[in-house]
Amino acid sequence: MAAKPKLWYFRGRGRMESIRWLLAAAGVEFEEEFLETREQYEKLQKDGRLLFGQVPLVEIDGMMLTQTRAILSYLAAKYDLYGKDLKETVRINMYVDGTLDLMTMIILTAFKPPEEKEENIALIVTKAKTRYFPAFEKILKDHGEDFLVGNKFSWADIQLLEAILMVEELNASVLSDFPLLKAFKTRISNISTIKKFLQPGSQRQPAPDSHYVAVVRHILQF
Repeated sequence: MAAKPKLWYFRGRGRMESIRWLLAAAGVEFEEEFLETREQYEKLQKDGRLLFGQVPLVEIDGMMLTQTRAILSYLAAKYDLYGKDLKETVRINMYVDGTLDLMTMIILTAFKPPEEKEENIALIVTKAKTRYFPAFEKILKDHGEDFLVGNKFSWADIQLLEAILMVEELNASVLSDFPLLKAFKTRISNISTIKKFLQPGSQRQPAPDSHYVAVVRHILQF
């Protein structure tokens, strides 16, 4: 039996959370080692595991993988969540990159000074409502299927749901003008593996708090 994938990251969302989502959606069990001290991080560097000195780090199929986008695309291909041909794959990449732009803004907000956070959150919600969500509403309308690409569940669906839930934590009514996205959210949330991941007690991480920010700052020294 193949070893479970092992993940090294902080005890929080950050850039690892989309990897957790993808593995969970694929029904793959995984192990985690949370970085809580500078020494753990330095040991990974000393052992040559961090190619560019950065986490996330994922051990899978005899490889030590770094760089979030590379890890995600490998997992999507491995677990048949990457489309049936190059045309579907490039669409999945386009949609994923769009959601990633939005999600990165949210991830970085936790590290902003308090006086900038409120303004930053307002900007994220505005961009979601005027740029990103209208685009995905149109994609769903034009495509006329249950999923974003082809008529099959893919990485694009997983990451869009993750992004929607992240924005809803900032503004609960953000989908009020997007009926197709509302229905999409309900539909994808009810896929059995995702439903399980959304339950309390799963490996899904909570929104970042001050402790998480302090630990990350201490370990990465910034």
